[in-house]
Amino acid sequence: MTVFCMIVTAAALLTAGLVYGRTRRLLGRLDRMLESAVDGHFEETEYTEEMLSRLEARMYRYLSMDRQDRRETAKERDAVKTLVSDISHQTKTPLANILLYIQLLQENGSLDEDARQIAGRIEAQTEKLNFLIQSLIRTSRLENGIVSVNPKENRVRELLEGLSCPEEAKAKGVAYGVAGEVPDICACFDRKWTLEALSNLVDNAVKYTPAGGKVAVSVQDYEMFVRIDVSDTGIGIPEEETAKIFARFYRAPGVQEEKGVGLGLYLAREILQREGGYMRVDSVPGGGSVFSVFLPKSTA
Repeated sequence: MTVFCMIVTAAALLTAGLVYGRTRRLLGRLDRMLESAVDGHFEETEYTEEMLSRLEARMYRYLSMDRQDRRETAKERDAVKTLVSDISHQTKTPLANILLYIQLLQENGSLDEDARQIAGRIEAQTEKLNFLIQSLIRTSRLENGIVSVNPKENRVRELLEGLSCPEEAKAKGVAYGVAGEVPDICACFDRKWTLEALSNLVDNAVKYTPAGGKVAVSVQDYEMFVRIDVSDTGIGIPEEETAKIFARFYRAPGVQEEKGVGLGLYLAREILQREGGYMRVDSVPGGGSVFSVFLPKSTA
């Protein structure tokens, strides 16, 4: 009886050892599968169906499908890059030629007043079309990774020095300036793209501020962020619209007559999110708006 018990015990231990070893090898192979997938080096040829358990086979099929999806995504991204490049290249010359021909027409002294007005309208619409195309190109390049946002430590003062007073502000008689002295502080941001975002905010503020109004830029230093406010004394934004204004191509019903395509705020928010920042808006209808940009002090 004792010998029988010993044999049974030994058999049980042997079976347990075999199961443990098999399980450990299985987990090891699955771990290697996942590790190679994370590193982007997973290849179907590394494993064969014969050596795979049911769980391994399912994991294998999943990783293979994921790898194929990534290949298709990469192909689509390359196609978008090519399309954006073609649009940028193919539209630049025709638009420049149209504007040149309009200028030649306007300089022609034989045109009557009606013809001059028509030429002026054509010029305005051509410039609007050019602005739309360039905005779409910038947005597409950002969204598809053709250009990337690379935040690093920069001085906020130098960023604001890059902002210029929009020509529309001078034409409308809207006062523009930086309020107070900008502190000598740093934040982590991509200087080129962040300047693009701030310029969009300033342009919007001027656009929706009537003649005699004011647009101001100010800076506040916080522990983890630097806050840049773009404030105006314009028409303001109804509360129900504030959640919509950052959508691509969205334009509030009350500003349809103003020039623009509804991409400025969308592009600004995308830029800030990609460099670890964010944007907030406070507005009162008829009492102006404040768009606040928060830039992180650390790349983390």
